[in-house]
Amino acid sequence: MGQKTHPYGFRLGITKNWKSRWITSTKFKEYITEDDTLRRYIEKRFVRAAISEIEIERTEARLTISIHSARPGIIIGRRGIEVERLKNELTLLTKGKDVYINIEEVKVPETDARIVAQNIARQIEERVSHRRAMKRAVQQAVRMGALGIKVMCKGRLGGAEIARTEWYRRGRVPLQTLRANIDYSYIPSKTVSGVVGVKVWIYKGNVEI
Repeated sequence: MGQKTHPYGFRLGITKNWKSRWITSTKFKEYITEDDTLRRYIEKRFVRAAISEIEIERTEARLTISIHSARPGIIIGRRGIEVERLKNELTLLTKGKDVYINIEEVKVPETDARIVAQNIARQIEERVSHRRAMKRAVQQAVRMGALGIKVMCKGRLGGAEIARTEWYRRGRVPLQTLRANIDYSYIPSKTVSGVVGVKVWIYKGNVEI
């Protein structure tokens, strides 16, 4: 069988940057666990906010969390009430650390792999045909400027007895080219008949190394 590598980890330090940025010699385990807890909490609290990624930066005195979302208004809330409430909750989670929240809007959600995968997974959970959801995602991504896209669904599709894999691809998706800007995401879709895995690769052009 072909050995596959994660497109993000493969390019880490070359064309991709770390999503958690801090330096420590003694608190490595504590920081890793805390970062994971914060990400899970934010994603669970704002399920409908179409969150693309959460970046975390630390200094000795400050914790900066950058949330990239296609619907920043849901996170900010009316007159900033929601974001203030979130800040207070995260301060409690981190045991009193000074938390600063930065919210950035994803301008073109149709070409963001995580948001595309979330949309397909949600439609499958709502019993929309997986083929229809995949085809629509591919068409929208190409229309909005993606140079290539590949979408894969794996599991008991349509409630079938035997699990299978189906995929669609449009354009180029050069996974082995390091300078290629490949956006990748995996989202599990929890259906009545079992978990369906949704994977999305989007090629956005080359990056200058």
